[in-house]
Amino acid sequence: MSADAAPLPNSPGPFPVGISNPAPSSMWDRISNWASEHKGVVYTVAGLTLVVTAGGVVYYLTDSSKSSSAPGSATSSKRKNKRDRKKAKKDAEKEATPEESKAGAEAKKPSVTAVSEDELPEVDESSVGALSEEERKEYAAKLKAAGNKAYGSKDYNRAIELYGKAIMCKQDPVFYSNRAACWNAMSNWDKVIEDTTAAINLDNEYVKALNRRANAYEQVERNSEALLDYTASCIIDGFRNEQSAQSVERLLKKVAETKGKAILDSKEKKLPSPTFVTNYIQSFRAKPPPYGLDEEAELDEESGKGQLRRGLNAMNTKTADGYADAAAAFDKALELGDLGEHEAFAYNMRGTFKYLKGDSDDALKDMDKSIEIDPNLTQSYIKRASMHLELANPDAAEADFASALESNKEDPDIYYHRAQLHFIKAEFGEAAKDYQKSIDLDKDFIFSHIQLGVTQYKMGSIASSMATFRRCMKNFDKVPDVYNYYGELLLDQQKYQEAIEKFDTAVEMEKTAKPMGMNVLPLINKALALFQWKNDFGEAEKLCQKALIIDPECDIAVATMAQLLLQQGKVTEALKYFERAAELSRTEGEIVNALSYAEATRTQLEVQEKYPKLASKLGAMGAGFGSGMR
Repeated sequence: MSADAAPLPNSPGPFPVGISNPAPSSMWDRISNWASEHKGVVYTVAGLTLVVTAGGVVYYLTDSSKSSSAPGSATSSKRKNKRDRKKAKKDAEKEATPEESKAGAEAKKPSVTAVSEDELPEVDESSVGALSEEERKEYAAKLKAAGNKAYGSKDYNRAIELYGKAIMCKQDPVFYSNRAACWNAMSNWDKVIEDTTAAINLDNEYVKALNRRANAYEQVERNSEALLDYTASCIIDGFRNEQSAQSVERLLKKVAETKGKAILDSKEKKLPSPTFVTNYIQSFRAKPPPYGLDEEAELDEESGKGQLRRGLNAMNTKTADGYADAAAAFDKALELGDLGEHEAFAYNMRGTFKYLKGDSDDALKDMDKSIEIDPNLTQSYIKRASMHLELANPDAAEADFASALESNKEDPDIYYHRAQLHFIKAEFGEAAKDYQKSIDLDKDFIFSHIQLGVTQYKMGSIASSMATFRRCMKNFDKVPDVYNYYGELLLDQQKYQEAIEKFDTAVEMEKTAKPMGMNVLPLINKALALFQWKNDFGEAEKLCQKALIIDPECDIAVATMAQLLLQQGKVTEALKYFERAAELSRTEGEIVNALSYAEATRTQLEVQEKYPKLASKLGAMGAGFGSGMR
C-alpha cells in the first residue's frame, strides 16, 4: 500500500510504512494489501509501527482505508446502506440507455431509419413464423429503433411492447437488455433480472446486461449475486470501468458487513494470539509488582490480592495458557474483593484483558472505574486512550493524554503512546518529538527508539532512520525486536540478503530468550523476504507454517499464508485462510476487513466456475498487473 495511506478508521495505530505505487492506471493497479494492513492493525495496537508491507495480489479489492466512518458502527452502517442503494440506482440509470445491437454497427445503416407508428410492422406469435429470416431481421431492427425512440420519450410501456415484438422476430441480447432498461426506469427489479438473465444467456460476456442485473440484485438485497455479476463485468472489462469497480468494492463491504455482524453476535470473547498480547503489554514499560503484591508478601492464593499476584506471574510466561490464566485471575480478584489500595490497579488489569478480547465496552467501564478510584494511575488514562483510538474517537484519546499529563507529566509512557496518536494523524514531526521525549525520560525503553526510527523513515529521513537503528543495535544488542525491525527497513529497501540475516538473528534470539512464547514475526518477515527476493513459495510457506505451529492464533501468519497461496493461484486454499483470519479478528472492523477479502476470493472462484472463459483472462491480468508481493 502506498506510503501516504491513511489508517483504517478502526485501527488503533498507524499503518506500516510502504513503498509507494506508481500512479494507478486501472483498478488492478490499485490492489490493496490486506495482510500488510492487518499486520499494521495487529502490531500497532501494541504501539509498534511495522515497516514492511506483507501482502501481495489480493484479487481486485481497492484501498478501503479512505473511508471516513468506522466500518462497524451501526449508525454509519445504516446511513451508508441508504447512500449505497441510492448510488447504485443512480449508477444504473446512467447505464440504462438503450443500445444498438451488434448487428447494428452495422447498426447504424441508413436502411434502418425511424419509421412512423403506421409504418411499423405488425407481428405476433402466430404471424412471425411465416416471415423469412431476412424479414425478421428487418422487422426487428425497425421495432427496436421505435423502442429506442419511445424510451427516449419516457414512454416505457410502449417501449417494452416494441422491444417485446423485436424479440419475437429475433433473439438478440441487446433487445432483452434494452427492455430491462425500461423495467429499470420503472423500478420493476424482478423484470429487470428476468430480461437481463435472458440477455446474458445469449451472451455471457455482455457487460451492460451484467451491470444492469447486478444493480437489480442489489436493489432487492441479493447482494452476493450482485457481487458476482459486477465482478464478472470487471474482469471482462479488464477492470477499466471505475464505476463497476467501485460497485464491486461497495458490494464486498456490504456482504462482509452482513456476515461480520453475524460472526460478531455469536463470537466468543477470547484472547488473541500470544504474539498480539505480548506486543500490547510490552508497549508499557516493565515495572515491578505494586508494593504488597511482590513475591515476598504473604498472601492467601484465594484472596483478591493473591489472585492479582497470580495474574501478574502468569503474564510473565508470555504464553497463550499464561495469558488465559492471567485474565481469569484478574476477574477472580475483583470478584473476591478486599483489594485495598490495589483496587484501581485490579480494574486496570481486568480492563486490559477485556480490551484484548475485543470487549471494548466493558473494558472502557473498567478503565473508568480505575480512574474514578485512583485519578493518579496514569496508565489507566493511557490504556483508555488506546481504546478510544480503536473506536475511532481521537478527541477522547487526546483528552485522556491531557489528563494523564496533568497527573504525571514525567511518565514516559504517556509521550510514547501519545506519539501514536500523532502518527495516525500524520503529524510525524510531533510524533518524533514525543518519542524523543519518551527517550529523554527513559533511555532504556527500546520501543521508543524503534518507533522514532520508523517515524523518521516515514518522514523520508532514511539516513536518520538507519542511524537510529544502528545505534539501537549497538545499545540493545540482545533485543530481538531491534534486528527484526531493522530487517524490515532493509527489506523495504530491497536489501534482501542483509534483511534475511537480521531476521535470522532475531529468530535465534527469540528462541533463546522465549522458547515457549517466541514472537513469530521474524519468521513471517523472512518468508516475505524469500518470496520477494527469489519467488521461493515453498520455503516461504514452510516458514509461515512454522509460525502457525508456534502460535496457531497468529493472524499475521494466517494472512500471509493466504497471500502466498493466492499468488500461486491456489484460490480454494487461500479462501480457507482468509476465513480463518476473520475468525481470529477481534473487532467488527477487523472482521469486515478480513471477510471482504474472503468474499473477493470466493467470488473469484464462482466467476471461474460460472464463466470458465474468464478464468484465463483473470490469470493473464494477474500476471500483467500483480507481479508479486511488494
